[in-house]
Amino acid sequence: MIKIKLKKNLPKTWLIDIDGTIVEHNSHIKSKNKLLKGVKKFWNRIPKKDKIIILTARDKKYKKSTIEFLRKNKINYDLIIFDLNVGERILINDKKPDNTKTSVAINLKRDRGLDNLSFEYYK
Repeated sequence: MIKIKLKKNLPKTWLIDIDGTIVEHNSHIKSKNKLLKGVKKFWNRIPKKDKIIILTARDKKYKKSTIEFLRKNKINYDLIIFDLNVGERILINDKKPDNTKTSVAINLKRDRGLDNLSFEYYK
């Protein structure tokens, strides 16, 4: 189990890749999108005040079908970005004056879903 510790009082921004994390990798090409284990449960734990940005290297020609799939499965988000590069995604952020880290990076095994990932809050 991978546990993420997050500061309780601060609203979060979640940057989450779609293929291999939310849905089976390249399932949109093989047949149709397939939601992975634990995604809905994990998603439902994200507070409504938080922002969710979905990232994907999918070509924009898959935009309509991807958005329809997410909507049908009640995977809510604030923004989705298509046509990203397939290489590493680098997040750079500053620390708060009290030394609170403002970025977290998790690398999951492809197609394992989110049932092995949890988060908890601290003050």
